[in-house]
Amino acid sequence: MPLADELAGLPLVDQHCHPVVLDPLDRPAFELLLTEAHEGGPAGTSAFDSAAGLAVRRWCAPALGLVPHAPIDDYLVRRDELGSVEASRRLLAACGAVDLLVDTGLSAPGLCSAARFGELAGARVHEVTRVEAVVEEVAARGVDAARLGAAVVEELGSRAAGSVGFKTVAAYRVGLDLPATAPGAAEVRRAADRWLAAAVVHGGERARFRLDDPVLIAHAVHTALSLGLPLQVHTGFGDPDLTLHRADPSLLTPLLRALPPEAGPIVLLHCYPYHRQAAYLAHAFPQVVLDLSLAVNHVGVRGAAVLAETLELAPFGSVLHGTDGFGLAELHHLGAALLRQALGTVLEGWLAEDALTADDALRLAGMIGAGNARRVYGLGG
Repeated sequence: MPLADELAGLPLVDQHCHPVVLDPLDRPAFELLLTEAHEGGPAGTSAFDSAAGLAVRRWCAPALGLVPHAPIDDYLVRRDELGSVEASRRLLAACGAVDLLVDTGLSAPGLCSAARFGELAGARVHEVTRVEAVVEEVAARGVDAARLGAAVVEELGSRAAGSVGFKTVAAYRVGLDLPATAPGAAEVRRAADRWLAAAVVHGGERARFRLDDPVLIAHAVHTALSLGLPLQVHTGFGDPDLTLHRADPSLLTPLLRALPPEAGPIVLLHCYPYHRQAAYLAHAFPQVVLDLSLAVNHVGVRGAAVLAETLELAPFGSVLHGTDGFGLAELHHLGAALLRQALGTVLEGWLAEDALTADDALRLAGMIGAGNARRVYGLGG
């Protein structure tokens, strides 16, 4: 059987994703969700005129009963005819994902529940707990500065029982040059005093807490590491809240050097344009694994090039599949379709160069598609 046919039936574990919006979407709302931007592009331009936009027309159109490369107006009309729920169901079911690891710390208007998301995809759902969100929730309960550090430790410990991993968005909040050792109790107390005192009060109620204190983020990260579960770390590009050079995963090197043997895996998410740095870290530090989620969706046809550059140095057992699909089921679908295309292109090239056997190619595809994630997160078969 040709490799492309084998890969078409490859079961996947999407190790990093979010639920979808099931409300009807007009074209501007759809286009905005197709990007990492907070605002639409200049007048006269379209988000569909991008690598991701071309990929939607090529890979998502057939899942909705259209020909590949269908005009975008036809695509949006067809999506409206089916309804957002049915369109999302078709796109998600066609991914071939058997397990979804859902970051529950990101909310947005219209997102469905994680359970509904899994139902539409026909896949098992597993929770990944965002550590910054936990600290914000603890603070919102009215915990004072003296108790905040201990309360966060207790809450993260409690959440560990129902999660397959933790996640940090330190890259957005303070950058990835995190300290190699955990801050002490007195330092955490002083930081809590500063952070809680800075909360703005409107109409007698505290505003929503946003954790942006480097000491408290370090405290949460090191607490999560001590619990032994995998820790997902956003690296590389994202929305405009992020300062890109502070999201270079190589900034984590001092922390990685200091990891105790009992620490769980460090899972580098997205990585692009620092995927080669991430590959080096996975090569040098056995606790580091990575995915190309978000990147594969947005680079479109160049996904094979990014994957090939990553596999130059990253051990094959350290590369996982993820989509970072959020809001649009199209993004989950693209992540799966473009992974299969990228794997096919890279592995066919290696076969042509006699770098591996056909059995090797299928084994490596199975590792990257699902096997590595099952091992890292203890998911079983």
